Amino acid sequence: MPGMSEPSHLAADKLLVDRPADAVVRLTINNPAKRNALDHEILDAIAATITGLDDARCVLITGTEGMFSAGYDIGDIPSDVFAQEAERLVAHPFTAALEALDAFPYPTVAALNGHAIGGGLELALACDLRLAATAVQMGMPPAKLGLVYSHTGVDRFIDAIGVPRTSELFLVGRTIPAAEALVWGLVNAVIDDHELPGTALGWATEIAAHAPLALSGNKRVIAEVAAAARRLDPDVEQELAALREACFASEDFREGVRAFAEKRPPRWRGR
Repeated sequence: MPGMSEPSHLAADKLLVDRPADAVVRLTINNPAKRNALDHEILDAIAATITGLDDARCVLITGTEGMFSAGYDIGDIPSDVFAQEAERLVAHPFTAALEALDAFPYPTVAALNGHAIGGGLELALACDLRLAATAVQMGMPPAKLGLVYSHTGVDRFIDAIGVPRTSELFLVGRTIPAAEALVWGLVNAVIDDHELPGTALGWATEIAAHAPLALSGNKRVIAEVAAAARRLDPDVEQELAALREACFASEDFREGVRAFAEKRPPRWRGR
């Protein structure tokens, strides 16, 4: 196929980058030992790769070995620096990766070949279009971890699926199957598992063949119109950011992450 290339191995082989078709760049998260969890290296590589693209008209993001991404890799952070390192991971390289997706002038597509949880699901939601394999589950577990999610992240979900569905994801904390995510509007299409890679590449190839000015112009119009209705008062935005920052130092957040890793019910203290 024209435009195909051998993958580049970035972030200590945890991110694969190739060009499977003309003007299409594919980023494949490759951290299977941790269910494709996102860490500093992966997120920095995503941001740097997308920011450096000058000849691509579609970016396709997927995962390896039947998993899209299990979210942030915070389970192995040492206890003595837990609050600082958890906040640093979530607040900086993750934000940079999402901002790179937002700033990329052409369409982006997420191919959810496996489960998309937490930050992994938000990464997919930062893409313009999402395709999911039939067996995929999606979920947001902040309430189970003692985490106050970012207002910018919550905003992405409200924009995509509305307040009631966002509340269900974040407050109930259950995972939903791909078929339900399609009804909600969380994904654009559900594809048979074995057909997903080819279908996703087909979408990306078709997109990349369209008029560049129309692609970039329409993406900009959609983003600006959507953003105009949801700008926060600066004082409220500062208050929400402080609320999130405080959660990183809480006993409950540390306990939630520990309990999740140990596969046991958390013992909440409310502080």
